[in-house]
Amino acid sequence: MAETTTYNRPAPYLEEAGKKYVDLAAQLTAQPIDTSKFAPTIAGQNVLTQAAQQQAATQAGLGALTFDPTTGAVTGMGAGTGVAGYQPFLQQAAAYSGPQAYQQFMSPYQQEVIQTSLNEFDRQRAIAQQQIGQQAIQAGAFGGGREGVQQAEFGAQSLQDRALLEAQLRQQGFQQAQQAAALAQQQQVGLASLQPSLAQSQIQQLGAAGTGNLAYQQAVLDAAAQGQQMSAYEPYNRLQFLGSAIGGQLAGQPQPFMSTSQTTQQQASPLSQALSSAVGIYGLGSLFK
Repeated sequence: MAETTTYNRPAPYLEEAGKKYVDLAAQLTAQPIDTSKFAPTIAGQNVLTQAAQQQAATQAGLGALTFDPTTGAVTGMGAGTGVAGYQPFLQQAAAYSGPQAYQQFMSPYQQEVIQTSLNEFDRQRAIAQQQIGQQAIQAGAFGGGREGVQQAEFGAQSLQDRALLEAQLRQQGFQQAQQAAALAQQQQVGLASLQPSLAQSQIQQLGAAGTGNLAYQQAVLDAAAQGQQMSAYEPYNRLQFLGSAIGGQLAGQPQPFMSTSQTTQQQASPLSQALSSAVGIYGLGSLFK
């Protein structure tokens, strides 16, 4: 005796919609998605950042940098001088120190000044020497031993005073040259301290501008990738919406549209099993997000 089986089926329009849904899902999932269009990408370094990197390398005494034409990243470095930006100032400061440093600051007119001063000294001494002779004539002792002693003492004192004057003038020039060398050395040391801070400030400004530009470029790439992803998954979103609509219709139907009894053994169709299973049409639709 054949066993009578009773099973429930959804309304014909819902069953037909479910079939179409499954067909659409099969067609859609059979088409692979080109994920490379919205794969994460990194913006390349821009010219501002590269300029900052090159300045930092030059400041450190390194050579010219080479950059990858695609990513902008540093790929190589040429031979540099090995001289940091501040080193020339320190080298010049060293040249202004030592026992011979004053020589380059000696006045080229010093010898003229000395000679002019000595000439004036000799002229004044000659006038004074004449006065000694005139005084001897007036005293009636011209050509005497007393005058001779006075002339000898005057001449010796004149030579001594002349030598002392020349020494004082040369010492004054030497001290002035030493002071000028010390001042120049301090100036070069100050420049050596100032140069790195100025260079670093410029590097930071270029780097900050490059970072801002890099952030904008990255945002453009991210937005483009997001747009590609939305475009690629838009059919899946529509399919999900369709599955939700069919599932909602099934969930809102408390009684089956029709009941069929037959005396032949039958198995429920796979579609009916899917529609009446715990997963439901909405669950299937969620797989294609």
